[in-house]
Amino acid sequence: MPARAPKRFKNIMKTPPTSYLLQSIPSPLGPIWLAASDAGLRGIWFEGAAASARFFRCSHLAARRASLLASRAQIVQRYFAGEGVLPDASLPFDLQSGTAFQQAVWQALLRIPRGGSTSYGELAQRIGNSAAVRAVGAAVGRNPISLLIPCHRVLGKDGSLTGYAGGLDRKVALLRLEGVLI
Repeated sequence: MPARAPKRFKNIMKTPPTSYLLQSIPSPLGPIWLAASDAGLRGIWFEGAAASARFFRCSHLAARRASLLASRAQIVQRYFAGEGVLPDASLPFDLQSGTAFQQAVWQALLRIPRGGSTSYGELAQRIGNSAAVRAVGAAVGRNPISLLIPCHRVLGKDGSLTGYAGGLDRKVALLRLEGVLI
C-alpha cells in the first residue's frame, strides 16, 4: 500500500476535491513523492518541496492509479540507476492544474534532451514568445512533474544555476547524473 503524504503537505493542498493517489519512493537524493489522478501522472516532487505539493489532496486508493504510479516509480528508479530512461510523450500526464501557457512551457521542457540544457530565453523562443522570459521562468517553477518533465535542465542565460523546487544541490546532482558539466 502506497505511503500517505506527510501532514505538512495536507495543510497546503488547495486544489478542488479530486481523488489522487500518492506514493513515496526512495532516491539517492531523498524521498520522492508521486501523485496520480484518473487522467494520469499529476506530480512528482522531492520531499520538502512544499511548493509543488500544493496541487495534491490525499484520498482513497484506486487500482488503475496504483498501477500508473508503480510504472512511474520504476522509471524514476531506472533513471537514478543511470539507465537514462525517461518517459516519452505518450505516457499520460495530468497537467490540468496549469494554464495553457504553463502547459506549453511544460511541453517544451519535454523536448530538452538528456545531457542537454537550455536557458529561459531559449525556452521562451521555442514556445514562440521571446518576450515572455519571466513568465516562462514562473511556469518552469510551477512544473508539477519535476524530473520527468525536466525543469532541472533550464539554466540562466549565462549558464548559471537558477532555482529548482527540489533545491539547487539536487539540481546539480541531476545535471551531473545526466552528464551536464556544471
